[in-house]
Amino acid sequence: MASSSSKALIALGTILLAHACYSAYEHSALHLAAGLPLDISIETVLSVVFICVGLVLGAEELKPISWRVWAGRAERESGGGGPFQGLEDRLGFVDIRVKRKDFADWVRDQGSDNKG
Repeated sequence: MASSSSKALIALGTILLAHACYSAYEHSALHLAAGLPLDISIETVLSVVFICVGLVLGAEELKPISWRVWAGRAERESGGGGPFQGLEDRLGFVDIRVKRKDFADWVRDQGSDNKG
């Protein structure tokens, strides 16, 4: 959850960025100069810095990078299976050759049962 200081920095940065964009638009519409004035450039950079700092301050706690740590914590929190339980419980690969042989044996057995 973002704190009030981070929300204030984001709001201030957004207002400054909107003002810098409007100033750049006005400057390009009214002047034929090739570049932007220094104050508009500085305002743009400061507004982006304010927004970035506000987002970083308001971000949640980082999750652990190590899979071992993450999986252990997730398993403790879930009370058993953990995040990989679905992988453990899934069916394995089907061996088509074995299934084909079983089917051929079944067909052969069905044929011999009908004859007898």
